[in-house]
Amino acid sequence: MDAAQLGAVGTIVVGLAAAIGALIGKRGENAASQSGAVLGGYSTLVDNLQEERAQLRDRVAENERLLAAAYAELASERADKAALQARIAELTTENQQLRERIAALGGQPT
Repeated sequence: MDAAQLGAVGTIVVGLAAAIGALIGKRGENAASQSGAVLGGYSTLVDNLQEERAQLRDRVAENERLLAAAYAELASERADKAALQARIAELTTENQQLRERIAALGGQPT
């Protein structure tokens, strides 16, 4: 082989080596890009989940506050009902006693 042929073969070998290196480099770049996209997506997902969890905690706290207020109102209404029932019992007893006195005095209780 003469020098021109060796130069041509060398150029072809160097060109092939450069093409293979570029191909391998592009694959690595694509893998890194995909890895970055996955990590970015994961980070966004984690942020979204943390935000949703915080919102749900706020809703639970608000629901607990409303539930406590409802229980307090229920307790108050039960106390009012008990007081009214006691008053009804007092008035019923008093009416019965008054009817008995009317009858004892010779009148007709209505």
